[in-house]
Amino acid sequence: MRKLRLGQVDYLNCLPIYEALEEGEIQLDAKLTKGAPAQLNQLFLAGKLDITPISSIEFARHAEDCYIIPNVSIAANGRVDSILLFSKVPVTELEDKTISLTQSSATSVVLLKVLLENYYQLNSINYVTQPPDLSAMLAKADAALLIGDDAMAARAALPENQQDLYITDLGEVWKEFTGEAMVYALWVISKKYADKNPEKVDEVVKAFLEAKEWAANNQEKVVDKAVQRNPILSRELIAEYFTIIRYQLDEDYRRALLTYYDFAYKSGYIKERVKLQVWGEIDETGDHIRKSS
Repeated sequence: MRKLRLGQVDYLNCLPIYEALEEGEIQLDAKLTKGAPAQLNQLFLAGKLDITPISSIEFARHAEDCYIIPNVSIAANGRVDSILLFSKVPVTELEDKTISLTQSSATSVVLLKVLLENYYQLNSINYVTQPPDLSAMLAKADAALLIGDDAMAARAALPENQQDLYITDLGEVWKEFTGEAMVYALWVISKKYADKNPEKVDEVVKAFLEAKEWAANNQEKVVDKAVQRNPILSRELIAEYFTIIRYQLDEDYRRALLTYYDFAYKSGYIKERVKLQVWGEIDETGDHIRKSS
């Protein structure tokens, strides 16, 4: 049997899930592929990854092809620090202006559009997509959306002559708008792989949960690795970031995710309402989402 093909978003927010696996603290035999969220989305949908974190919006668009791994996500309950809109004017003044969107993201792009349309009541905005470089993006637009490490590094590296930029944390605005947390990414399993390899999927689920627990008990080691990878960011900023990001997918976070999907559906960014099929649970037909006993 070929080795499991596992995706890893190459951002700080995934480090607490993968550090124990990469360091051999938790054993999992898999071929690891790292990339930005949009890259992993494409690889998974092309059948080149078996299990991966995927942008929440991409799960909604392909829910029939995958199961959700239980009890793990990338989320935040309010401020997130890594989904940022940098603008030359207040957000309320962006009507008829241009926003540059990072090509690294899917969920955050839809989140931004949902908030602009429903919270800020802006309906005439021109969107362009560019690589995640703040200066280049703002050279062609009035605002720029960055995510992940790119967003955090851009804020930390802002030169003095750009300190007057308006910086909007989309997680914070979403919380103000809906009162809910925001789930940015889910870990998913290809249904084709899962149905043929249920024991391997169970092994992965167990490993992820153990890795998450290991990270919670070894926060200093995780922060040390993050500082090595991102020297532009201070240790204090990184340590605080890991207290902001949430990795659960309990009832409250599922409700928040479905709220996001509801707005995405009403705004036309997904074609159907979404049902969450979580590995190991019972679906609406009464069947277990697992082929073996």
